[in-house]
Amino acid sequence: MKPYILSIDQGTTSSRAILVDHDGKIIDIAQQEFEQLFPQSGWVEHDPMEIWSSQLAVITSVIAKSKIRSADIHAIGITNQRETTIVWDRKTGKPIYPAIVWQDRRTADYCDELKEKGLEDTVRDKTGLLIDSYFSATKIKWILDEVDGALERAKAGELAFGTVDSWLIWNLTNGELHLTDITNASRTMLFNIHSCEWDSELLELFGIPEAILPEVKSSSEIYGETSVDVLKTAIPIAGIAGDQQSALFGQLCIEKGMVKNTYGTGCFMLMNTGSKAIKSEHKLVTTIAWKIGDEVTYALEGSVFIAGAVVQWLRDGLGLIKKSKDVTSLAKKVADTGGVYIVPAFAGLGAPHWDARARGSVYGITRGTTDAHLARACLESIAFQTYDVLEAMQHDAGHAIEELRVDGGATSNSVLLKFQATLLGATVVRPENTETTAMGAAYLAGLATGFWKDIAEVQQKWSVDKRIEPEKDIDSTAALKEWHAAVEATKVWATLKNKKS
Repeated sequence: MKPYILSIDQGTTSSRAILVDHDGKIIDIAQQEFEQLFPQSGWVEHDPMEIWSSQLAVITSVIAKSKIRSADIHAIGITNQRETTIVWDRKTGKPIYPAIVWQDRRTADYCDELKEKGLEDTVRDKTGLLIDSYFSATKIKWILDEVDGALERAKAGELAFGTVDSWLIWNLTNGELHLTDITNASRTMLFNIHSCEWDSELLELFGIPEAILPEVKSSSEIYGETSVDVLKTAIPIAGIAGDQQSALFGQLCIEKGMVKNTYGTGCFMLMNTGSKAIKSEHKLVTTIAWKIGDEVTYALEGSVFIAGAVVQWLRDGLGLIKKSKDVTSLAKKVADTGGVYIVPAFAGLGAPHWDARARGSVYGITRGTTDAHLARACLESIAFQTYDVLEAMQHDAGHAIEELRVDGGATSNSVLLKFQATLLGATVVRPENTETTAMGAAYLAGLATGFWKDIAEVQQKWSVDKRIEPEKDIDSTAALKEWHAAVEATKVWATLKNKKS
């Protein structure tokens, strides 16, 4: 058996390639950041060709760094930023417009129109999602409406839509495969999560031709092979999952009721709800966690749009730190925020608020406020937003959550994790291998190809690095009250600004 799985982890700010061995150990990682484009307020775009070129570069790099051959790779698993929308020409393989990123809010007004028409229940009953510009459907519609001739070409079968997984597979196979997996399909607002198929009523609602859509597959099966023109070897592509579903699987949250939170560009909390799609009463979304064989597993999800990105803002926007990791030492210079609260609604507010027009706000600044207070307030804003999602999830689940498995870059931050555990009143568990998003895709690919014989074998690969317990003598009631006041003030300001405009 060939000794390695290659996990492709295409994220919002960087493309990564991770090489995993049979023991579930990471052999090597290559990573490359790519440009974030902000053409207008509330708009976020990527260059699809740069997504592909950066991903191909890190695949080549990790193979070279680890001194293996591409022929040593047993299979490829893919995980990706979700909802980001790409439309390309089937003949040339070139995009007809930049990728519209999940954070983009340009279709917020159109979403409001749909809500005013009373369509939210229809969409939610079929897809498990709230009507929001976060999801792919309105982005596809915008591209087809705004690019000259695009709608007619889509109807004629000349164009292809895909989330980032589809785009990568198209390029890895030299245009041979146009497909997605069920987890990514469930994030488009076009896929019926109960019948597990593209929904004709929703396609008609959004004016999207079915001819543009990819074929939907399970999360763990052999889809095809890479083109020898791309990687010099025909390697099976055998696992696909949207990044958050992949992290849930990578955390081995395979039992009903288990919960993980990923601290990346945004924060994403998922609870495994088993074979039942639970309709949230507290503004969470219902989504497909994965499909293995004929069995579909569902999840409740709460999405925070800006988490680690608030630290990037400190670094790139304000210049208060040189590297993201410097935020920890800066925040430790003060014991608390000095009454400062930052609501990082740079791309609107996600769950459980769902306010697309909200924008970032800072409250409580005095003459005594320093860069350290701002740094600490940024870290605490990540924890506060996570608290709000967990509260909603506990209400929907009908029981308290005693343990939260965490992953993502920000979990190396001791200040954040201690504050998070205290705020939640629950144990925060960090695994030894925090690359759980990439590992999820690797596990899915390895299970499909017999690299690992079953989930029980995969479970042996997960182990605890640290359990962070809450501070027993700290009462967070007052801080939460002030945080919620800051969030409400942000929403009021957004409402007034919108009325004025």
